Amino acid sequence: MKKSIKNGNKTISIIFLASVAIFILLIAYFAAPTSAQLKQTIFPLAAVLALTFFLLGAALIVLTVKQKIKGKLKKYLILTGASSAGFPASVLLHNFFYGLGIIAANITVLRYLMEGLHAAFFIIAIFVCPIGFIVGAIGSIVIFLKKNEPFLRHHK
Repeated sequence: MKKSIKNGNKTISIIFLASVAIFILLIAYFAAPTSAQLKQTIFPLAAVLALTFFLLGAALIVLTVKQKIKGKLKKYLILTGASSAGFPASVLLHNFFYGLGIIAANITVLRYLMEGLHAAFFIIAIFVCPIGFIVGAIGSIVIFLKKNEPFLRHHK
């Protein structure tokens, strides 16, 4: 049982660190002042990274619950995972509702509803998820360091 928990914590550590690395790469893609042509060229890579970010976030949530992690660490890991999974999902929903808004442009009520939804998911993707990820990641790292757990070290 003890070995299973250690292996589970190691898996969570790897997923967590991979999520942080992908987060940094995605921020660099969106924030780096590069030409539009370069961004178009590397967009497929960014799309794969976003999908991986989503999957790692979902895995982090599942493993955190499965390993029965308790307390603040559980909350921070779930926040990190939900923010990872929420970012690409919100981007897709933003684009989906934007497209529906264009299709429903002649129906006033639907147009305003779709505009509101696409704006809400834009705000979630651009502001809420990155801030949630940063808070969750920093909180998780601080708790692991305080507990002096082998979070960032290799297990034997």
